[in-house]
Amino acid sequence: MKTLEALSNFISKYMAAFVIIVAAVALFMPWTFKWAAGYVTYLLGIVMFGMGMTLRFEDFKLVFQRPKDVLVGAVAQFTIMPGLAWLLATLFQLPPELAVGVILVGTCPGGTSSNVMTYLARGDVPLSVSMTMTTTILAPVVTPLLTWWLAGAWIEISLAAMMISIVQVVVVPIVLGIVINKLFGDFVRRAIKLLPLISVIAIVLIVGGVVSVSSQQIMQTGLLIMAVVMLHNLLGYALGFAVAKALRMNLAKSKAISIEVGMQNSGLASSLALMHFGAAAAIPGAVFSVWHNISGSLAANYLAGKMDKEEKAVANKFSRKLI
Repeated sequence: MKTLEALSNFISKYMAAFVIIVAAVALFMPWTFKWAAGYVTYLLGIVMFGMGMTLRFEDFKLVFQRPKDVLVGAVAQFTIMPGLAWLLATLFQLPPELAVGVILVGTCPGGTSSNVMTYLARGDVPLSVSMTMTTTILAPVVTPLLTWWLAGAWIEISLAAMMISIVQVVVVPIVLGIVINKLFGDFVRRAIKLLPLISVIAIVLIVGGVVSVSSQQIMQTGLLIMAVVMLHNLLGYALGFAVAKALRMNLAKSKAISIEVGMQNSGLASSLALMHFGAAAAIPGAVFSVWHNISGSLAANYLAGKMDKEEKAVANKFSRKLI
């Protein structure tokens, strides 16, 4: 068990590197991961099930204990990223399937890796977790509605079909995970250290599968999509932070909202794209999966060094005690 735990910690720590390696292999040797494309929905379900197993019904109390903070974060999530996606797709005059893919990334809820990055950035982790839970719960309704509204000009969208898909691959696995945690809490607590290993493997295979079936299109439009994805992500961080500071939130909360807004559940975007719009629409989600793990790590390292007056006072007081 200790060996598996060590392996889990190692793979989690270097997740970004594994994602990049697998994406590169899938791009230049697509046959290696093409088989995984048919299992993307199930792999995402595994990731969501793992997320559910780390939660308890009691954790949802956080949302009601801090309604203002969570509301600000959720509204920022579902306005900044969808708005940026539509703006970038329009400015860069993206082809219909790529435009829908970018908008899907923007309308999806926050990703679970944002919680880890917020922790590394010394941000408000409970707020980050609460935002992820809230936007994920809202996703079956909000994501299809926003996608239909913003992407309807490019392609026909079935609201009902998208809502059902999100319930199947997100809500049901998370609820099952929470129930398993409730019924078999002792076992889950012993096995929870292995969950990152399973989740990372699933995420890596999702990226590999999507890149492999889209390798030709990525070769043709790679630089354009990379530019759009990078702008989408970086502007999300910046605007999320700016909104939080404009509302006079402290630095820890601002860090959490910045990272939560900028990092999306791109696995869900890729899965929905493959199910409803085709392989080309899944490209932005796959590229985002690779990029936001890199940028998230860099952002966390940068933000970790930023402290407000209250944090500096606590740190100085602790240092004096050590001396």
